[in-house]
Amino acid sequence: MSASRPEPPPRGTRARGGSESDPVEMARRRWESEVLRPALEKGPERKESFTTLGGIPVERIYTPRSPSSGFDRIGFPGQPPFTRGVHPTMYRGRVWSMRMFSGFGSPEDTNRRFRYLLAHGESGLSIAFDDPTLYGLDADDPESLGEVGKCGVNVSSLDDMARLLRGIPLADVTTSMTINGPANIVWGMYLLTGTAHHVPFDRLGGTTQNDILKEYIAQKEFLYPPRPALRLVTDTIEYATKHTPRWNPVSISGYHIREAGSTAVQELAFTLADGRAYVQAAVERGLDVDDFAPRLSFFFNSHNDFFEEIAKFRAARRVWSDVMKDEFGAKNERSRWLRFHTQTAGCSCTAQQPELNIVRTAVQALAGVLGGTQSLHTNSYDEALQLPSEDAVRIALRTQQILAFESGVADAVDPFAGSYFVEWLTDTMEEQTHRYFERIDAMGGVVAGIERGFFQKEIQEASFRYQRAVEAGTEKVVGVNAYTVDTPIKVPRLKISEEARRSQSRRLRAVRERRSRSRFEAALEKLKKVAATESENTMPSVLDALRAKATLGEIVRAFQDVYGSYRERSTY
Repeated sequence: MSASRPEPPPRGTRARGGSESDPVEMARRRWESEVLRPALEKGPERKESFTTLGGIPVERIYTPRSPSSGFDRIGFPGQPPFTRGVHPTMYRGRVWSMRMFSGFGSPEDTNRRFRYLLAHGESGLSIAFDDPTLYGLDADDPESLGEVGKCGVNVSSLDDMARLLRGIPLADVTTSMTINGPANIVWGMYLLTGTAHHVPFDRLGGTTQNDILKEYIAQKEFLYPPRPALRLVTDTIEYATKHTPRWNPVSISGYHIREAGSTAVQELAFTLADGRAYVQAAVERGLDVDDFAPRLSFFFNSHNDFFEEIAKFRAARRVWSDVMKDEFGAKNERSRWLRFHTQTAGCSCTAQQPELNIVRTAVQALAGVLGGTQSLHTNSYDEALQLPSEDAVRIALRTQQILAFESGVADAVDPFAGSYFVEWLTDTMEEQTHRYFERIDAMGGVVAGIERGFFQKEIQEASFRYQRAVEAGTEKVVGVNAYTVDTPIKVPRLKISEEARRSQSRRLRAVRERRSRSRFEAALEKLKKVAATESENTMPSVLDALRAKATLGEIVRAFQDVYGSYRERSTY
């Protein structure tokens, strides 16, 4: 599937470039002889070699000859290949959406947090679900014990979704839902709740993450084997294309790949490879690429290496633009857009000296903005210890508002364009991404790579290398292995009681007692029959099951009766 790519010149040539008579090369040689050498004789540099956080070697300086791409590959914002952004004016027209990831306890608890954030200037909702919901378990399932509402909000039924969204203006606020294995069911709950609010499907705006491939690669919250799971994602793409023009049916996510320990290049390459797989599946279903591709979106991590992250975002747009044009024949320019949400790196937050996470988050958020993100979540400083408190969430949101309205970084489009270093790094990440594409294609694609354990092993090895560097002290983490203190941690604690499980369980019993048993059983039987077909869309049957008051766990078990469950292949 991958387009052929020219081999890049050797790294030394790229960094230095030009012939011996080239003016830039001549000036560089003079600088090395007359300025650099005397400085090095007086004192060495801090390290023998420098690399990005992802291990890409970094030269001492970069010159006009360093990037391999000409201006046609950098271009202008709002034009292919979109290196500089998908909109011509970017934040000069409208700043990014400030979308804080929120959820805990019961639907009522999270509804109050949503109202708090909207009152403090948040411009879109982002729902965090608890582990039982993510794993397709009802709140009263024995396996949910101790986890209900602890790391997100619990939603076990359509009634729960109605309480979660009570009083929220669904026609005016877009909502992002971080849900994957049972994404089709939870999305169905949202659609039906919108109808109850007198907001038809075609007026609801938002995104379901719905990226099941990255679950097998990184996060491990899968419910079915990969191939039928991919089929269910394709069903949602098809249904959204026909019925919900303002909804993004898949947010192809690199965030969790990075949180699992990948490098920036692996995050970029594996995420875009997943995107190629979804597009291919939809095309094979018979959809025209220009009918659905404009509604695909992406979700990336922003980590500590400032320039590597900026280059990653710029390279992502360029690679995706080429993939959609050259591999899938997209004719609509919007089909070539890579629109993305960014979240600062949760894995970089430390329990030690947690107030330092405010600084880390600000740097990471700045990289996301300078990389051209469409929306942004900033982590709260206490997230290594607990679910965020209201004060911590407010500081995280204010960090974005300071960047947007005080720093001036939103005034120019892609201000690092033309930086010799950033352009070289963008080129390098693009080249390394295509090398990964070639390896993935050679093994038969993403699903085959998952089944062979390829992605998992690549991430494990990268994570192991980083952890060894931290433990050896060659990779410094301030407050952990450098500049430590012994003072006690003083963070106001947010505790989630077991009351959420008790109240949710009581409500589930009431739902089951009120529903028509015959209608409920007929809806699940129909769902199983549709799921057993080769390609009949399952979404109408999911909606019918929800209307019949089937719970999340009951619908998941119906799918598992048809598809079975999945045990991951171990890799070492």
